[in-house]
Amino acid sequence: MSQRRQFYPELQPYQTGMLPVSDGHSIYFEESGNPEGKPAIYIHGGPGGGSNSQQRRVFDPKKYRIILFDQRGCGRSKPFASLEANTTWHLVADMEALRQHLNIDRWLVCGGSWGSTLSLAYAQTHPEKVTELILRGLFTLRKSELDWYYNGGAAHLFPDEWEKFVAPIPTDEQHNMINACYKRLTGNDEDAKIAVAKAWSIWEGSTISLLRRPAQVAHFGNETFATAFARIESHYFVHGGFFENDGWLISNLDSIRHIPCILIQGRYDACTPMTTAWDIHKKWPEASLKIVDDAGHAFNEPGIAHEIVCATDLFSDT
Repeated sequence: MSQRRQFYPELQPYQTGMLPVSDGHSIYFEESGNPEGKPAIYIHGGPGGGSNSQQRRVFDPKKYRIILFDQRGCGRSKPFASLEANTTWHLVADMEALRQHLNIDRWLVCGGSWGSTLSLAYAQTHPEKVTELILRGLFTLRKSELDWYYNGGAAHLFPDEWEKFVAPIPTDEQHNMINACYKRLTGNDEDAKIAVAKAWSIWEGSTISLLRRPAQVAHFGNETFATAFARIESHYFVHGGFFENDGWLISNLDSIRHIPCILIQGRYDACTPMTTAWDIHKKWPEASLKIVDDAGHAFNEPGIAHEIVCATDLFSDT
């Protein structure tokens, strides 16, 4: 444990910008590290979580040209919390527009949680543009995955936090929390919208780590963050990730099995349980599966951080 790798030291971007994309959206992007290094893009979670400075630090700044961006509607992208023209396939197109804007031929794609979903969707759409994949906290928006976390499965592990999550929703609607929350998050009652957004976001902030982190919970409970996070997540979940059918990403893995890939999964991940990583690994045996036995879901837990840095180091010279 004492020899585990940690994130690289803090660093600042050498370029930031806003890229106009389609339907009135503009996405924030940044570059850090070595401008002549190997291109790598980090895909944040949520959807709606936004990028943060820690995500730059999973890459060796001497070897990588590090790209981060805020997906539609969140972080510094505009318009904020917008659900219009905001689907998985819009985000895939935005990534491709950003790659072309930055004059990058091919890049390593790294993402966790929803970021693993979007990474898979992008790779399956543009396999020739991906050098390697690093995926953490595997999530594919199957109904079974959503039901586990939002319709009572994880409540058996966190009954105290679950009661806080469902509190703003009438009892007769609590059997389908995603739909009930989405109804209020897209409604006209501003007080209800804020209450549900905070309850939704705090539920996730309280359950994604093996050990509770008060600062993390406070961040998720921030009203501005929670508004975009809950609205965009529920929008995607109500629509099944905008995939053709349940399990679509896993059923289409054959198209990317030639891409070197490392899967990283916390054994006690209550948000995106290990069954999804296992299902992907069985369908994609060439992908290396790293199971962290003392971790939950969060990317900055010590064991998860160690595996991500080891993976980016492994691919840094390829």
